[in-house]
Amino acid sequence: MRLSKTFIKTLREAPKDEIARNGALLTRAGYIHKELAGIYDYLPLGVLVLEKIKNIIREELNAIDCEEVQMSALQNPELWEATGRFSDQEVDIWFKTELASGGLLGLAPTHEEPMVNMMKTYLSSYKDLPVYVYQFQTKFRNEMRAKSGVMRGREFLMKDLYSFHASEADLDDFYSKVETAYAKIFERLGLGDSTYETFASGGIFSKFSHEYQTILPVGEDTIYYNKDKSLVFNKEVFNDEVLSEFGVSKADFEGAKAAEVGNIFKLKFKYTEPLGLKYTDESNNAQMVYMGCYGIGVSRVMGVVAEKFADEKGLVWPEAVAPFKYYLVGIGDEGTKAAEKLYLGRENEILFDDRDARPGEKFADADLLGIPYRIVISDKTLKDSKIEITNRATGEIKLVDIEKGLTD
Repeated sequence: MRLSKTFIKTLREAPKDEIARNGALLTRAGYIHKELAGIYDYLPLGVLVLEKIKNIIREELNAIDCEEVQMSALQNPELWEATGRFSDQEVDIWFKTELASGGLLGLAPTHEEPMVNMMKTYLSSYKDLPVYVYQFQTKFRNEMRAKSGVMRGREFLMKDLYSFHASEADLDDFYSKVETAYAKIFERLGLGDSTYETFASGGIFSKFSHEYQTILPVGEDTIYYNKDKSLVFNKEVFNDEVLSEFGVSKADFEGAKAAEVGNIFKLKFKYTEPLGLKYTDESNNAQMVYMGCYGIGVSRVMGVVAEKFADEKGLVWPEAVAPFKYYLVGIGDEGTKAAEKLYLGRENEILFDDRDARPGEKFADADLLGIPYRIVISDKTLKDSKIEITNRATGEIKLVDIEKGLTD
């Protein structure tokens, strides 16, 4: 990408109504544009970051035999009424809309009901199971509070995975595989050293579910962890009864603010029973299908990464999710020519600041955008046949032989 060819412009100041640091920095750097509280547009650089996150998730889920689908956002109320979840008294975050021809539809906050309904067409025998399907979908939730930038949106991008099984043992086995996959995903996203599988409420269908919580000072949740962080509890289940079950006491734990980035849940028959999803077993008897669900907030992860790694100069992206690996600046006539030569053929990994602007302005934007490495080629460095490479995260500067290029 050439900065001279894009409509994106950096901003010196964040919008006054953007109080979250992730929202302010992502807006200033031209990754997002705010429409309303909790509603954002993703600009070219923002789309690249989302795609990097999605591809990491996709690779790890495909590795455990999951299949990708795309469900509709508009929802049939009949399915949700069957589970009791279309009522505003039961689920108070619905966006609902009326058809011009009459009738009411909802905008999906999640997809358990339509996924179960779809599977009724394709699952009938034990031979059809198990099935694991996921999607990347825009969700809609009528949140009362949306002041955390892209970490809490009324419209947001989510990865939701659903699994269907013939037995509880098979559900348990796949659940363990997802736990392993999630650990790999958060490690690859750069969050592995601060994201923990956390015991949370299992609601009415299991004692516990698991959340994935990233320790973050601006997080909306409170978690409690022991010394080696092998046991982590959400505040909602951090009580004497639960601790006694695990053979520990409150004195063993320390609290911290955290942001939820994912969750996994053994639903069992919660949705398959009211919607009638059954299969025929080997003895030709009808049995209820077991179900699990597993979410990751894709746009939320983007906000959490932005919050976690940013410094006083701007964003600092981990290389795995950065829109580009290098930010390239040429200074002087010969430096600019050499930068152009280096850029050609590497358009997918280099953001080339070829604008007619002062070097100081380009360096400030490089810091704000948070690209992992800044390359400077100037008439001065060329005298020694060198290029200057600065690590955005550490500030380390290296002079590299121009013939060697970007091989390291």
